[in-house]
Amino acid sequence: MGDARFFAQAGPHLAASIAKATGATVAPDDANRLLHGVAPLQTATSRDLSFLDNRRYVDALAASAAGAVLVHPALRDRVPPGCVALVTSAPYLAWAQATALFHPRPTVNPGTHPSAIVAPTARIDPTAEIGPLVVIGPDAEIGPGCQIAAGAVIGASCVIGADCRIGAQSTISHALLGARVVLYPGVRIGQDGFGFAPGPTGMVSVPQLGLVRIGDDVEIGANTTIDRGSAQDTVIGAGTRIDNLVQIGHNVRIGQHCVIVAQVGISGSTVLEDFVVIGGQAGIAGHLTIGRKTRIGAQSGVMANVPAGQELVGSPAQKVRSFFRQVALLKRWAEAGARPPPNQTRSD
Repeated sequence: MGDARFFAQAGPHLAASIAKATGATVAPDDANRLLHGVAPLQTATSRDLSFLDNRRYVDALAASAAGAVLVHPALRDRVPPGCVALVTSAPYLAWAQATALFHPRPTVNPGTHPSAIVAPTARIDPTAEIGPLVVIGPDAEIGPGCQIAAGAVIGASCVIGADCRIGAQSTISHALLGARVVLYPGVRIGQDGFGFAPGPTGMVSVPQLGLVRIGDDVEIGANTTIDRGSAQDTVIGAGTRIDNLVQIGHNVRIGQHCVIVAQVGISGSTVLEDFVVIGGQAGIAGHLTIGRKTRIGAQSGVMANVPAGQELVGSPAQKVRSFFRQVALLKRWAEAGARPPPNQTRSD
């Protein structure tokens, strides 16, 4: 795991150091076990750290040759002899933290590539890395520790906060980004929203005069598009994660720590409150409010406001229990209709 041709390598690390970084506990006699890498239970060796977060894989733990494993307290006794137990109530979170120890994020190489085109009035922190063929417009600001990958375009007056990662061939206009924002390749931020008014001779485009404001620690997947606002700004709250191929319309306001999975479409002026989760290919109509901690299933169609804390599936979206009751009822009706009445046989 972690091919050295593609991923930075670090370590080895003591079990005690991993425990400190992840908040896990380790027995004193095991604290000095040296671990050289990370791997799943099925392929880990005595030099590797692994994890168990799902009871379905307890048998894989019993058969594993891993040198150490991050494990929930309830499964501590299932760790095989010779394997060090790093006990934590959140094994998967600890796995993410430990993996980052062994494979840290690539370092930034400060400087501007000779092929980059940078406007004279742009302000670039000397610790930022500007890659080949990057274009940075007038009055744009690039913060400390940023990495702008090949072919990215940063429009006039855009602000990129500290320690951001802007993927190859991304384009950013009319946008203000916070710190530690990650845009994967091909992201489009700040293009015109889909706004027009019917006129006697056809459609008239409505000027889109808002911005896109992105909070700290947001990640946006490859080829996702986020329109700038029309009369107000489009806002993405801090800590939100957006998958690949998502479309977010103008004036949308997304709260903090939301999760939006691939191919979701969110129409203009809709509000997602904090901690909303939307499954893949769901569609959200415009001018709605989706309440805090709502969960929307894949391929759902949401056409009305949703109170906080709901779990919805289907199109039109409805509460999970109601949806599956209807599915079960329709199935019973279909099966009943497929059987001939008593003492009769079908002619077809």
